[in-house]
Amino acid sequence: MYARIARFEGRDPATIDEQVAELRRQIQGMREGGLPPDLPEEARVLTETVTRVLQLVDRRTGAAVGITFSETEDDMRRADEALNAMSPGETGGRRTGVEIYEVALDESFG
Repeated sequence: MYARIARFEGRDPATIDEQVAELRRQIQGMREGGLPPDLPEEARVLTETVTRVLQLVDRRTGAAVGITFSETEDDMRRADEALNAMSPGETGGRRTGVEIYEVALDESFG
């Protein structure tokens, strides 16, 4: 498994809940197969390559970290290319860094 970690700064902290809700709506639509016909190609690639998404936010500063997971290195490279082509949006701040890692350990307690 592979993880792509993208860091963002400059988000408006007042819009975090709205942004997270919109991301949830988009992901739910993808799960249910409700992909609109005018969906950008980058978003279609994500439905094929990304298996999990985590969004970490700092409500005080508006900073965020987005972590996407893919099963294979090839899928992660395709997802990375698609995500790099997408914009964080007007209130999404600016992307300050992107790194890709192989997941060496993923364990849960409890």
